[in-house]
Amino acid sequence: MIRYIIQRCLAALVTIWIATIAVTLLIHAVPGDPVRIMYAKFQSTPEQIEAVRTALGLDQPIYIQYWMYIQRIFEGDLGRSIVGNQPVLEVLLARFPATLLLATTSLLIAVVVGMSLGFLAAYRRGTWIDAGAMLVAILGVSMPHFWLGLLLLFFFALKLGWLPVAGGNLASLVLPALTLGLSNAAVLARLTRSAMIDIFDQDFVRTARAKGLPQAVVLYRHALRAGLVPIVSMMGLQFAYMMGGAIVVENVFAWNGVGRLAIEAVFARDYPLIQGFILFFATVVVIVSLLIDLLYAVLDPRIRYS
Repeated sequence: MIRYIIQRCLAALVTIWIATIAVTLLIHAVPGDPVRIMYAKFQSTPEQIEAVRTALGLDQPIYIQYWMYIQRIFEGDLGRSIVGNQPVLEVLLARFPATLLLATTSLLIAVVVGMSLGFLAAYRRGTWIDAGAMLVAILGVSMPHFWLGLLLLFFFALKLGWLPVAGGNLASLVLPALTLGLSNAAVLARLTRSAMIDIFDQDFVRTARAKGLPQAVVLYRHALRAGLVPIVSMMGLQFAYMMGGAIVVENVFAWNGVGRLAIEAVFARDYPLIQGFILFFATVVVIVSLLIDLLYAVLDPRIRYS
């Protein structure tokens, strides 16, 4: 197990290293001069533009730029924001708690709603409950984030006035969390149904029932635990998907997180901030994937790593 953990940690580091290469190449893939694009609205002189290019190291060959970038990363320096002239890492860390709160709350909603619907549909397979639950799941999968967000915004904030449109408090968290959570609950419901139907037909479940164990013990202690492995795997992917989906949802609901910051950086052509966001987001996704992989062995003792 320790060997597996070390291997996965090394693989995570390699993934982050590849992300640093992608971030460095990104600036060269953008057509035109990035510094001129960033400073177009400031009417800067050629000398000022050249000074910025030198400060960012863009006048150096690409391999030197990459080496300088790696050195700064090891020093905990992701550069300074062009617009706010603040350290990029400091800006990202200031906004990240809001995005983490939104993604965690959304994942909780997705797990509770999605697993309940999927488990109920599998347990009552072939009935109208099964058909109704899957119809709701299909509707949820088919509906884009921004469309569901606008519907919730229209009915619960504008028509009924039950919840605020924005504000940054816990009440304003409800609508964006529901938007992200319900969309992902639909995916989780379909996966849970498939996993549990397969588990219900396994011999160890029949054996547990034949022993006369209470139905609740058979369902929750034996069947649900065995079916959690693929569901937890999907939850890890969904968490990463929610972090990416937060870019749209945060802008719809004016939620002051990293996603909204990324859009602001793109419109302001804030190149260091965009670079920092991509690397920061990739690191978070890699860490979440690593934790999910390590959780497998805890959930299912039959899994052994060599």
